[in-house]
Amino acid sequence: MKQTLTTFDMAELLDSDEAISEYLSQVLADGDNQEFLRAIGYVAKARGMTKIAAEAGMGRESLYKAFAPGAKPRFETVLKVLHSLGIDLFARAGHPVDRSII
Repeated sequence: MKQTLTTFDMAELLDSDEAISEYLSQVLADGDNQEFLRAIGYVAKARGMTKIAAEAGMGRESLYKAFAPGAKPRFETVLKVLHSLGIDLFARAGHPVDRSII
């Protein structure tokens, strides 16, 4: 029996603001910086790389490179792209911190 593999494209699953928010929140909670950067790239692809690049003041190829595996984009670039995607980052108190070690 012959098996056929299909190509998985995460961007295809990111078809709503709710899906995008949940996805990015989960990746952030996992704490893997590189995965978070890749996730931003998937969201940009889902929303349209050309459009997001233009709104972020970047070229489309630069956007692809900035969020490619192993890339290390500047924080300013990450924030510009998130803003172009309509995504807000915010901080809130989470887990307790042992202040005796500070």
